[in-house]
Amino acid sequence: MADETYRTVKGAGSCMLEINKSKFIGNCYPLARESEVGEYLAALRKQYWDARHHCYAYSLGKKGEIARFSDDGEPGGTAGLPMMEALRGAGVTDVLVVVTRYFGGVLLGTGGLVRAYSKACAQAIAAAGPVEMVPCDLIDYTVPYEQWARFEQELMRRGAKVEAEYREAVYCKVAVDSRGSQRLRDALFDLSRGTLTGKVVGREYRPEDIREK
Repeated sequence: MADETYRTVKGAGSCMLEINKSKFIGNCYPLARESEVGEYLAALRKQYWDARHHCYAYSLGKKGEIARFSDDGEPGGTAGLPMMEALRGAGVTDVLVVVTRYFGGVLLGTGGLVRAYSKACAQAIAAAGPVEMVPCDLIDYTVPYEQWARFEQELMRRGAKVEAEYREAVYCKVAVDSRGSQRLRDALFDLSRGTLTGKVVGREYRPEDIREK
């Protein structure tokens, strides 16, 4: 079965909200392994040493197989769970979001806390830049110079990513969405009149910006 796409974030992102004198600082990070959670939390607790709460939610695995959250002293269900729901609503995984709160002296109530933590989490994810991770076949080609112009044009038309070395011929590694890999290889074979056959040498996930419909 072909690998599936999944969503994550391209980098770290942050936001800050002020609601009824309370300050909510959201930080979102790409997460490669669960052990990184403690490292990020320790750094934030050191940076915001005087803050009252550092609530978090994270998801790991292409289908979010590992999911954890913490209210960190806020009333149960008002911080970590709403943040996890914001993560799931954004459809992202391999992601950690920490929302640090400075209490401003005005009680927000259960509903107010839920809305604040949800909003801070969603804004931190947006700031980090959601991307679609697409499984790509990596294909090696050796192309004679006299065929390269048409070959390159076809690759660009089909949205393939190309890394080329220009020596006695053009040596290139082509990355293309695995779901369209065979069609691309067939098209290039036909274009070269049967003289060029690509060799699939690997597969990896590559990020693509999400185009909202």
